[in-house]
Amino acid sequence: MSQIIFLHGASSSGKSTIARALQRALPQPFWHVSVDHLRDSGVIPMERFRSGEFDWQVARPALFEGFHRSLAAYADAGNDLIIEHILDTEGWPEKLHDLLRQHDVLFVAVHCSIPLLRERERQRGDRSVGRAEKDQSTIHAGRVYDLELNSEDGVKANVTAILKALHSGVRRSEFSQT
Repeated sequence: MSQIIFLHGASSSGKSTIARALQRALPQPFWHVSVDHLRDSGVIPMERFRSGEFDWQVARPALFEGFHRSLAAYADAGNDLIIEHILDTEGWPEKLHDLLRQHDVLFVAVHCSIPLLRERERQRGDRSVGRAEKDQSTIHAGRVYDLELNSEDGVKANVTAILKALHSGVRRSEFSQT
């Protein structure tokens, strides 16, 4: 059984910053995995999607199906993971629950105020402004977490809270329910 820390929050909420700090703090190796890594590394031909040569809406379902299956494959092979993801599509939570059911998943909400989300989007410049606010208003509805964080509490405080929750062994989220 692999350990998985699943960071769920809006775009620009601070998931990546927390994930990088967790990697440095954990006593064993954890892989930090996100779709952004695929996009930013050139695995996904984003320039051709952006130009309209390829249709993102047509390709998106297969891309995420493969991404979700890869997460399970990494964990099934014995790798501990820090996953950062946005569950913004119907059926994804159930699919990931099924794929990751045999592993120890700590499901963590990462919240952030709307003004800070807007500012981070503007600073990043690689996201459409307003997307993070839309995500924040919908993605947490109905979710059951093991831990809820506010990225404005600071990276150190959030990492400490995650490590405490991870080592407690207490799991009550939708990912621990059968």
